[in-house]
Amino acid sequence: MKKDIEIPKVEGVYMAIVQEYNEIYKTEDWNAYIINEKDVDLDMILIVTRGYDAERETSVMRHKLDKLPAKSYAKAEWLQEDVFALNNEFSVTFFEDGKMYDKKYLFRKNTINKNAFQPIPLMNTKGILVK
Repeated sequence: MKKDIEIPKVEGVYMAIVQEYNEIYKTEDWNAYIINEKDVDLDMILIVTRGYDAERETSVMRHKLDKLPAKSYAKAEWLQEDVFALNNEFSVTFFEDGKMYDKKYLFRKNTINKNAFQPIPLMNTKGILVK
């Protein structure tokens, strides 16, 4: 029975962490984004996040988006710099054309920093990207 279960591969959906200026609080904030580089919309996106290492673990956070249009992105979560010393995992589940997809994106500890910046697709900015 297990061999009959098809688990489709996720392509064209990424997680990115970027630093942005917050006009309200006049601070440089770190935000996580989900990016849909596909030509189709994604439905019912669930994002479960957590930070962890061998000794510590953060609370589990859950986020939901009803729809993420093709060739677009959406803010998923604000991040405190304290969690950069932990592995930051984003478990993303979504539906595309009625089929469920699931993928884990891992930002390894101490990899979220300005030295790791690279161009982020669709966003016209730089940050840390996990495909």
